[in-house]
Amino acid sequence: MEQNLRAVDWNATIIGQNMRTVTMDRKLFWELDYIQDRYRKVRLQMKIYYSLLLIQYVYYPVLAIIGFPVNLMTIAILSRGNCGLSKCVTRYLVAMAAADLLVIILDLILRHIPIVYRDLFYFVSHLGVCNIHAVLLFAATDCSVWFTVTFTFDRFVAICCQKLKNKYCTEKTAAVTLGTVTVLSFLKNITWYFTLQGRYQLGNVPWFCYLVWSTYYSPVWVTIEFIHSILTPAVPFVLIVMLNVFTVRYIVVSSKARRRLRAHNSSESPRDPEMENRKKSIILLFVISANFIFLWAMLMVFNIWNRMQFVGYVSVYLDEFVCELGFMLQLLSCCTNTCIYAVTQAKFRQQFTNMLRYPVTQITRFI
Repeated sequence: MEQNLRAVDWNATIIGQNMRTVTMDRKLFWELDYIQDRYRKVRLQMKIYYSLLLIQYVYYPVLAIIGFPVNLMTIAILSRGNCGLSKCVTRYLVAMAAADLLVIILDLILRHIPIVYRDLFYFVSHLGVCNIHAVLLFAATDCSVWFTVTFTFDRFVAICCQKLKNKYCTEKTAAVTLGTVTVLSFLKNITWYFTLQGRYQLGNVPWFCYLVWSTYYSPVWVTIEFIHSILTPAVPFVLIVMLNVFTVRYIVVSSKARRRLRAHNSSESPRDPEMENRKKSIILLFVISANFIFLWAMLMVFNIWNRMQFVGYVSVYLDEFVCELGFMLQLLSCCTNTCIYAVTQAKFRQQFTNMLRYPVTQITRFI
């Protein structure tokens, strides 16, 4: 009974928000009017929530304007293979950039921006392709997450498993691994086609489509949704942390042994090229892993909590602003890898700068 009341309250909240959107003179920034009119009466959590909605009016369009061309440029630069990276690593990074680009298109541009500017995109609610959109969106998201896991595992093998390195860390293996992950991600998310309706909800809720009513409290579908949240991104979190811990442990032990051997051999130069290359690879790996964990953590916690409440278990109440902030951070992760490459890889930074300068140079020459 309590579970049904929570669902009714949640739906009533969403309906109330949609009604306010329509009735408040159809103003674009109705959240600002709402906060100003009821500032003293609204509790802190709701102030944060409506403030985040206001920020999204600017945040999401700017993120799309920056993220789309930046990921395209990243794919173009890495595909040339002139960044001093191995073909295997290049293949993983290109795949990650391509997945991020798809997430920006399917999630940021075609999902979140219409939700924020719902008055301008109201016609979308009449389209009957939301469940198809959801399958493609969640498949692209899974690819983005699991490509990071496969890249982490590849670097773990390259550093810690020298005997397996030559067989596994190849361009062919990378292509097979990435292709397998793509197919499995699509097959895993076909279930959303049957769980969700074709109508867009255009509301700030975890599901952007209307759910098939029979799936609300069906143990089977609730279990499937919970498994979705566990597989992406809870399991990748655990795998990435474990692989990085094992990698750090191996590096610390091998570095001490290598320093002792070089200390006994006085003819060795103080500079160690192998350790320098390993250091660069580790920095790239750790920064990408830390970026993923930090930006995905909040949304992962909220999604798992949201699924658990439908099976009758609620230990901690999470406010709605946690969901909004989680979406904002998760979408930011699709645009940060390029910055990571630019900071950690000098050759990538140089080519990225040249690509930015190229249009200006051509215009200058023409003039």
